[in-house]
Amino acid sequence: MGSKDKAAMSPSTMARIAMIAALYGAATLFCLMFMGGLAWGPVQLRLSEALCVLALFTPDAIPGLALGCAVANGANIVLGGTGTLGLLDVVFGSAATAIGAWVMWRWRAHPSVAVLGPVVANGLIVPAYLPLLLAGLGFYTVPFTSISLEGAWPAMYLFGLVCTGVGEAVVMYALGLPLYRALERTPLPAMLAGGTDPRPMGGTR
Repeated sequence: MGSKDKAAMSPSTMARIAMIAALYGAATLFCLMFMGGLAWGPVQLRLSEALCVLALFTPDAIPGLALGCAVANGANIVLGGTGTLGLLDVVFGSAATAIGAWVMWRWRAHPSVAVLGPVVANGLIVPAYLPLLLAGLGFYTVPFTSISLEGAWPAMYLFGLVCTGVGEAVVMYALGLPLYRALERTPLPAMLAGGTDPRPMGGTR
């Protein structure tokens, strides 16, 4: 009975997950609506990714961010006209977000290193399905080049790796880290962590 109770998710945990999902989802939808392809296309600068730093405060951010990403990318199927191919972004984009958030939580004692989690996860995963998504949207060459997408998966993957990784790094280091440092001076970390310090002993900034 005791182990069953421990395995059950508490109402406060569900509330934190839902709050983070709603916050990230709304911010991402805002970016999708007003930044267009810059928030989901081959060159990505999704400003809402800065909210991934919430994973430095609580493990509840891992499912929360993944859920918010799935909802926002699902909405983009309608907003961006990606059709059923947009489901690739829903599944694999959300997986990349979850992995990046998990890495951030595990490395939370070293925030400057931890924010590389989303950079690496998105940089490696998103370009793998990017050619299919671009072809479905009417792109026939690797963006900014004359290289045909047909049979050019390695070139497209390399292009996506660089562009997605650099865009994510800019957002995480230029916006995410300052946001983290601002938030850690507020009561929010204690609220998200249930009243306990989310950083392990000996953690550094």
